[in-house]
Amino acid sequence: MRANCWEGKQKVRVEDVPDPKILNDRDAIVRVTSTAICGSDLHLYNGFIPSMVKGDILGHEFMGEVMEVGKGVKKLKVGDRVVVPFTISCGACWMCKQELYSLCENSNPNAWMAEKMFGHSPAGIYGYSHLTGGYAGGQSEFVRVPFADVGPLKIENGFTDEQVLFLSDIFPTGYMGAEMCDIKPGDVIAVWGCGPVGQFAIASAFLLGAERVIAIDRFPARLRMAERNTKAETINYEEVDSILDTLKEMTGGRGPDACIDAVGLEAHSPGLQHTYDRAKQMMRMETDRPIALRQAIMACRNGGTVSVIGAYGGFIDKFPIGSLMQRSITIRTGQCHVQRYMKPLLARIENGEIDPTFVITHRLSLEDAPEAYDMFLHKEDECTKVVLRP
Repeated sequence: MRANCWEGKQKVRVEDVPDPKILNDRDAIVRVTSTAICGSDLHLYNGFIPSMVKGDILGHEFMGEVMEVGKGVKKLKVGDRVVVPFTISCGACWMCKQELYSLCENSNPNAWMAEKMFGHSPAGIYGYSHLTGGYAGGQSEFVRVPFADVGPLKIENGFTDEQVLFLSDIFPTGYMGAEMCDIKPGDVIAVWGCGPVGQFAIASAFLLGAERVIAIDRFPARLRMAERNTKAETINYEEVDSILDTLKEMTGGRGPDACIDAVGLEAHSPGLQHTYDRAKQMMRMETDRPIALRQAIMACRNGGTVSVIGAYGGFIDKFPIGSLMQRSITIRTGQCHVQRYMKPLLARIENGEIDPTFVITHRLSLEDAPEAYDMFLHKEDECTKVVLRP
């Protein structure tokens, strides 16, 4: 089969690789009909996530048709059309029973490796380094799907791939980011990052009852997308002297009730702060650039909540713990527990509350993946979200 493989920093290549096979009775083989490039894939592309190996198949947002099932699979059959969550979860461990699916205790065969990095291991993830299991990803023609009765969601309502594809990751992730804000009527939510996850966090904040959402980014096309598809107010952080002062002015001096970091470890900012973090990152003196996270903590109102859904991988410097503690700020974070949200969000799509296709800017062939990664990285042609077809 053909698959998009990681070959080193800022180098991917579509190659011929062996077809996946059933390895466990609970496996299924899915023929991929649509897949996508996620912003967190760029962290792999840029070499910021350790334990990648040349030839690893990328991609964790995908859906398709069931082609084969193991004899232990009871809920799926050949021919079923499914969306596959990016988190691999067994459904039986204590974490899965609590619906904390991204913390599954049984799906990461390299748990020992993750424990050295994180203290404890998260779940396995498709196409996202050997820290999370070394599983082959979905930017390919076929994928082996472990625990097939737990993860995949059957699509039986005639929706197009594009209408439901993002149930695999970015829609649930954005929604969980908003849900963790515990939004109440009248709340003002600020969202750092208007990439695809940020767009869904903005839309979800409104779905959950926010009165105002303030979207922060530096790319005019992304800010226009937020304005066009929701009633979000926007800030181009390169056009203001201070994000903190601007947010205070917009909120009567109080600050947002909750702040969502939808940026993660490759944040940018003008001035010395970015230069400092970039230099330390290059010298391996810190792994992540926590610029958006610092700003979100400092900007949040006293007693508010900071929700972190941007991907972070390691260790950061100059974390404002004093602000966090002195002002009673709550931080909530995590890889999305996707399986918890898939059915409720599918219902919102069915009810016409949201059309997830609004984030798509480019549709390409899987064979175009190398060009698509480069275009997405450099935001060429106002690229925000790429869907690939094998």
